[in-house]
Amino acid sequence: MTARLADIASQAGVSEATVSRVLNGKAGVAAATRQSVLAALDVLGYERPVRLKQRSAGLVGLITPELENPIFPALAQVVVQALTRQGYTPVLATQTPGGSTEDELTEMLVDRDVSGIIYVSGLHADTTADTQRYERLRGQGVPFVLVDGYAPGVAAPFISPDDRAAARLAVTHLTSLGHTRIGLAVGPRRFVPVQRKIEGFVRTMAERLDLPADDVEHDLVQHSLYTLEGGQAATAALLDRGCTAVVCASDMMALGAVRAVRERGLDVPKDVSVVGFDDSPLIAFTDPPLTTIRKPVHAMGQAAVHTLLEEVGGTPAPPSEFVFMPELVVRGSTAAAAAASSGVSVGVRPRP
Repeated sequence: MTARLADIASQAGVSEATVSRVLNGKAGVAAATRQSVLAALDVLGYERPVRLKQRSAGLVGLITPELENPIFPALAQVVVQALTRQGYTPVLATQTPGGSTEDELTEMLVDRDVSGIIYVSGLHADTTADTQRYERLRGQGVPFVLVDGYAPGVAAPFISPDDRAAARLAVTHLTSLGHTRIGLAVGPRRFVPVQRKIEGFVRTMAERLDLPADDVEHDLVQHSLYTLEGGQAATAALLDRGCTAVVCASDMMALGAVRAVRERGLDVPKDVSVVGFDDSPLIAFTDPPLTTIRKPVHAMGQAAVHTLLEEVGGTPAPPSEFVFMPELVVRGSTAAAAAASSGVSVGVRPRP
């Protein structure tokens, strides 16, 4: 066996240790190197180990929370294309209500000997979740990258949009249009992206409108679900508090916000301005076309793949968070505040 390893290593131009890792199906070997070793086996007339015959070469798992929100398929498409170009086969695993959990999907992928896993908006984004699951995965030697969410106790690469900057862009845009009573419709508070959007929203409202930060968070932040219905419910509550503009944590929520405004017999953007987040596919063709904060999906997807494959290849990036800047896209759902033209100033209501 020693002679065989030496022959294969010489033919492939790699070390015997690398040959051993390939033959035993271990992670931490670059795809090109793995292929060189397998080619050397073929050239020298050695049978490939049964394990390698059964194993689907170059599988990479991608776990997403669901596919109803169009931003997730958009990100998945970027990841799939990038993996395919590098010679890997992507395996899309989607969580659905009542379906498989993240842990179950992870176990399924590990059982199939994936080279690595990319998690999108997973339990790493939930501040109440146990992050030891990721440490256990690390202990199994499976490389992984975490997208949309940050858990400081997990030693892994994180890929995130700048959620604080996203809120700042939205509030700055609306205040420049004369809005002073601006609401924020977001998901459950336990999620890291929600907390960061709130931080950016409260800080910018306080700075630009000279409002008490505590009052802004108490009066003008409404939690709901990341759905059209959730956006509708949150916006209805914010309209009851006199908001003339609503910033939403997703485009789906923003579509619900438009519905809530119209149910009051009001117009978007004449009476109420609405800003979304994501710039999902086709969102530019809604009625009205949605002003939104564009999530840097392409850059984030490419970075997730690059970072994962670096680790698969044995040159991991140091555990850290890579943060990508979003972009304001102004369309037809925002306009000057009606109160601004009449000289009326609307402030935060005092607490009861």
